[in-house]
Amino acid sequence: MDGDWFWVQQVADGLYLIRERYFQSGNRANIWLLQGSQRDLVVDAGLGLSSLPEYLRRAGLSGSRPLLAVATHIHFDHSGGLHHFDSVAVHRAEAAALARGDNLEAVTWLSDGEVSRRPEPGWRASGYRVMAVRPSQLLESGDIISLGDRQLAVLHTPGHSRGSICLHDREHGLLFSGDTVYDGALIDWLPHSNISHYTQSCRQLLALVEQGLVKTVLPGHFNTFGPDRLYTLASDYIANAGVCHKISTSAISCIANLALRGKNLGR
Repeated sequence: MDGDWFWVQQVADGLYLIRERYFQSGNRANIWLLQGSQRDLVVDAGLGLSSLPEYLRRAGLSGSRPLLAVATHIHFDHSGGLHHFDSVAVHRAEAAALARGDNLEAVTWLSDGEVSRRPEPGWRASGYRVMAVRPSQLLESGDIISLGDRQLAVLHTPGHSRGSICLHDREHGLLFSGDTVYDGALIDWLPHSNISHYTQSCRQLLALVEQGLVKTVLPGHFNTFGPDRLYTLASDYIANAGVCHKISTSAISCIANLALRGKNLGR
């Protein structure tokens, strides 16, 4: 099952894009594998309906080195698979929610129609939840994750969620952006979203572009893109985050919170 569940594509030397083949939804997140000389890094972990570490070992993509999973944030499409990993890191702001399996903060919302192949007989999306995981490492802005020959700086970029982070490989110009920015409509109306924080995070990313420190953005959804597109996405968000946007987003947020509470009642 594991081998069939995952689709993998090599993007560059030591860098792989992984997707969950049978999670056929706009929520399907990108999973990134970055191989280092001393340890390997998985950025985000998908739903967790199949074991990614087992697949990576069988495919010969990991296993000889320690493996660390870092969640760019704990929303279900990024954190559901963390319980399969021995070493897990998240930002400190979301660590407690992950440790108690808080499916409201994980915005867990999965339907049967989004999963085209059941992971096991009788499986139903109504029973799906993000498993509680106690992180082995709590991240703060400015922390460095060392893979040996690669160093990634942690950037705390709240707004989409309170613990959202990006990972920046300055030497190679890579930015793992999670859901802080991707080539689509940015979401700022979920529990613990914050428009003011989002604008500040976008300014952080603009500064990286202006300093020439980003060559390729590896986002949490959809396709990769370059610094010019990153600049446009971040600057457009800042430009549109005015009073009218805040009022309309507040109304959407209230509806979303009520719906999520109803969906996750008793989880």
